[in-house]
Amino acid sequence: MTATATPPAVSTRQHHLVGLVSAFGIGMLVAVQSRLNGELGGILGDGIPAALISFGTGLLILLVATAVVPPVRRGLGNVWRTISTPMRGYGGLRWWQCLGGLAGAFLVATQSITVSIIGVAVFLVAGVAGQAISSLVVDRLGFGPAGPQPLTTIRIVGAMIALVAVGLAVSEQLSHPDGLLLAVLPALGGVGTAVQQAINGRVARTASTDAYGAVAAGVVNFLVGFTALLVVFLVDLALRGAPRHLPSEPWLYFGGACGVIFISAAAAVVRVVGVFVLGLGTIAGQLIASLFIDIFVPVADKPITTPVVAGTLLALVAVAVAAIPNFRRR
Repeated sequence: MTATATPPAVSTRQHHLVGLVSAFGIGMLVAVQSRLNGELGGILGDGIPAALISFGTGLLILLVATAVVPPVRRGLGNVWRTISTPMRGYGGLRWWQCLGGLAGAFLVATQSITVSIIGVAVFLVAGVAGQAISSLVVDRLGFGPAGPQPLTTIRIVGAMIALVAVGLAVSEQLSHPDGLLLAVLPALGGVGTAVQQAINGRVARTASTDAYGAVAAGVVNFLVGFTALLVVFLVDLALRGAPRHLPSEPWLYFGGACGVIFISAAAAVVRVVGVFVLGLGTIAGQLIASLFIDIFVPVADKPITTPVVAGTLLALVAVAVAAIPNFRRR
């Protein structure tokens, strides 16, 4: 009896470990995308067209993939049929559960608006607070494909440590109301990220049980986000006029490709580890990568300060603390 019970426990721990490692890589890509979109927005003088370019290039990549990969098309067909004739009970998909791209659009727009001013590290540490708290609520309510997850004391402590870390990282902004206000935007983006990961995971599960389902979820995510950003851009164009000329550096246009990878990967990983664990690993990857980016490729005159470094390290402690139950669990 004991021999038959051991393999599932080992497998569960291995799944969580693989999920955390994957999430760490996803987080690093988020940091890279933040840097690219932030600089693109600074050059254009407007974050909205920069966000639209990012989502547009990502959508183009996914549409090409849809055209040449039949399983992706079948997955999108499954999503459409499920929305048209929704199933009753757990496992069904409603039309509003396909709107995760709205949260993604807001996050990318926030990247383009704030990163060139407050730096990648402060942007991402502020996003930790919203994502940590929101992930707890989203997992507890069972929005993700893994179903309801317990709200444990350790998880709550980890989230509280993350909040303290954010306060420490942005402490120098308290004397500058404009900078503090900008730090609020990525926090709201972090809230939306947890919801986005949860519902994208449901879309991926509806599309297919294999990796193609995650790609199909990415198509839906980018299509919704691009449409929303296009509407906002047209309004912005009418009110503020055209942005500055497009930069010639090709690497500034790779933000969309980064988004395709981490959105699709997150839709697959969240089905295994849940929203909160995915968020923890993603946060860790973002914080480490953002520090390296701001150290070696700083934004304008935003140096790395002691509070930012201390806040980043404390946020990593929060990740470690809150991840403990997932490795203790059988």
